[in-house]
Amino acid sequence: MARMNLIRTVDPPALHRVRLEDVRPQPWRNGGGTTQELLTWPADAAWQWRVSVARIDRDGPFSAFPGVQRWFTVLQGQGVALTLPQGELRLRAGDAPLCFDGADAPHCRLLNGATVDLNVMARSGTAQLRTARAGDTLQAGAAWRGLYCATPAVLEVGGQQHHSPSGELLWAEAGAQAAPWHLERAGQAWWLEFWP
Repeated sequence: MARMNLIRTVDPPALHRVRLEDVRPQPWRNGGGTTQELLTWPADAAWQWRVSVARIDRDGPFSAFPGVQRWFTVLQGQGVALTLPQGELRLRAGDAPLCFDGADAPHCRLLNGATVDLNVMARSGTAQLRTARAGDTLQAGAAWRGLYCATPAVLEVGGQQHHSPSGELLWAEAGAQAAPWHLERAGQAWWLEFWP
């Protein structure tokens, strides 16, 4: 699985990058898909925050994560239908991210073929995942903040531009990067925040 040693530091030193292409896919135990773990903090079984990209190849239940807040959004494909306590919810690329209780372990039905999805999980804390658009600004405040770019983007931090290719996570810890993040250019991107 991807751990902190895959992260490359860029200028300024507090801003880190993880590219999807550098992370080996890990097969699910049920054979229904694969996961590429972009960030796990701490990098052990007692993690509090986890960011990953998953490919779902067939219908089946999500794994149960009691005590975990989960965020989910479709990156590619025709989308999924998730069976949750409030009923079936259909999610397609371009829809707002969904937050749900990890204990619910919804059944997932593919709407028309495989999908690729962004997942954020928070244990012993609170996370937020929301769509990022060109012109948006993300202020400091969370313990960790990040930007996942499904398509190329340009992020401005402290007067410096950072060009991000497709499939890259940019992230920083609180205090290390106090300047606002301004998204100058983006196609598909998402802001991520975590408070332990």
